[in-house]
Amino acid sequence: MKPLHEQLRGVDIHIGQLMGAVSVNLQPIPGEVPVVQVSIEGRDELPIFITRSDTQILCLCYLWSDAEVRPERRNELAQTLLELNPSVPLSAFGRIGDRYVLTGALSLDAPAEQVAQDVAVLSDNALDALDALSEFLS
Repeated sequence: MKPLHEQLRGVDIHIGQLMGAVSVNLQPIPGEVPVVQVSIEGRDELPIFITRSDTQILCLCYLWSDAEVRPERRNELAQTLLELNPSVPLSAFGRIGDRYVLTGALSLDAPAEQVAQDVAVLSDNALDALDALSEFLS
């Protein structure tokens, strides 16, 4: 199996083209598990992280932390996320530790063009989620 950074070769160019000729930067994150951070011009506050397991490629975007949720609206937010999940194309809401995330998954053999499409959609969905759910955040 190719290293993740090799599998993602050219994904930055494809993302930039899909999103209107924006600049895209890929940055490998050192560690035991291969991770690449994708920073998209104008969306630097919402980087996408790409990693891979034995069976799939996972893309995720951290949205907000528990500390940013209005305590009195926490249960309502959870219900709203469950209701929104089916209508968010190619993405799903979840949690990692105390962080709310939006994720997407692809086949392990997905080409760079498909990964780029998933990242572009995930980035758009993250912006839409922040806009739609801002009333729950402090």
